[in-house]
Amino acid sequence: MDKEHRILVIDDHPLFRKGVGQLLEMDPSLKLVGEAATAADGLERIAVLQPDLVLLDLNLGGKSGLDTLREIHSRWPDIRVLVLTVSDAESDLAAALQGGSVGYLLKDMDAEDLLLAIRRASCGEMVLSPRLTSVLGHALRHQAGHEDEEEGALTARERQIVQCIAEGKSNKVVARDLGIAEGTVKVHVKRLLKKMRLRSRVEIAVWAVEHGFKGGGESHGAH
Repeated sequence: MDKEHRILVIDDHPLFRKGVGQLLEMDPSLKLVGEAATAADGLERIAVLQPDLVLLDLNLGGKSGLDTLREIHSRWPDIRVLVLTVSDAESDLAAALQGGSVGYLLKDMDAEDLLLAIRRASCGEMVLSPRLTSVLGHALRHQAGHEDEEEGALTARERQIVQCIAEGKSNKVVARDLGIAEGTVKVHVKRLLKKMRLRSRVEIAVWAVEHGFKGGGESHGAH
């Protein structure tokens, strides 16, 4: 039997929280352990319940969703946070990924695709609504035009790491596949982010796909 992943939802719309709860009931590996309508309430519940994954809306009353994301990431770095919102703004997407979100999903997704994406995120994969890939790609292309130079500057090992990230693999899986320590993978990822002037694994994945690396782990798309 699959590991049960414990999920908490922070969203100020009660009907949406109820809908997410009903959706999660369709997958026995996902369990809704709590919900909150405000950031303050959500933080309190996270402290008590210690969920594996938090589904977070960006539009909350009081404390902003982005500030909440950063606080969760700071206080509980092992708890994954997945943004689930209506905003497809490039600035929100970039800020969420920089703030430590494991992905960014839009509320207008089909229920089946949303459930699959949540399950993938709960298993440690990166997820991004398909139409946001081009939005993020646009942001990357406007970062000082450094991509082509950096692609040629990657070492063979770094290209292997990038390939694995493009396939949506976690550090643990990358370490196993390449026969190196997980800590070594983390060091490589940090160096890649600095070298490529990117802010997250999702950005590496999008960059990789746009540069011909086989993969697409950043997107859940049912294509």
